[in-house]
Amino acid sequence: MKAVILSAGQGKRLLPHTADKPKCTVPVNGLSIVEWQVQELLEVGIDSIRIIVGFGADKVEALLANHIASGLIRTLYNPFYALADNLMSCWVARQEMTEDFVLINGDTLFESSIIEGLLAAPPSPITLVTDKKTQYDADDMKVIVQNGQLVRVGKTLPLHLVNGESIGMMRFQRTGAQLFRAAIDSRIRKPEALKQWYLSLIDELAQQGHVSTYSIQGSAWAEVDSPSDLTQAESLFKERKPMHSSPAGTGNPL
Repeated sequence: MKAVILSAGQGKRLLPHTADKPKCTVPVNGLSIVEWQVQELLEVGIDSIRIIVGFGADKVEALLANHIASGLIRTLYNPFYALADNLMSCWVARQEMTEDFVLINGDTLFESSIIEGLLAAPPSPITLVTDKKTQYDADDMKVIVQNGQLVRVGKTLPLHLVNGESIGMMRFQRTGAQLFRAAIDSRIRKPEALKQWYLSLIDELAQQGHVSTYSIQGSAWAEVDSPSDLTQAESLFKERKPMHSSPAGTGNPL
């Protein structure tokens, strides 16, 4: 199993923490977001990790230098990070999407049990990880789910139909990987692709019946978009100490 992490953006909503470094290098309880993610992936045995970098790429690579040297991690550079949304990062990574893989947003913190559950979920071309809460705001990536199948995903869905949100993680099995890659190759030829999220393609594939869901209600996860999100993430994960922490830029192993 391979993991692809989308970490090309600066994360301007997290300023001033991201004034001179990308969002994925911001520390949470002593360890950067990307190091937290790698740690949890390694715990479940995923040891082939691809990280899409862009803004401050050198800082990400310095943090992960030992794992890059060992071949565990490989970075792929997205030269369009300042101009485009995350669909372009998926296009940069498309050659890594030939077999089963897990796709993770670069600002999603999670515990390893979520990955374990996702990998053990029933077979499906594409499986989107979802959670539920009592109310949803404009920035939530909302979902409509029926009988475990994803019907729609997007930020502007009718609230009276919404019954969950995407946490920014999904599993692709071989057929789903092929469908997603083909959708990327088709969409990238259109001018609007620069400003689209990759989940717009998942929304289309869901309407064709290719996407199931895996609910993690009650599990610990956090999306770190703003300073308040960072504070909440530090509180949520304060009991789960990082296995190893390293000063920013040392390149020490996790």
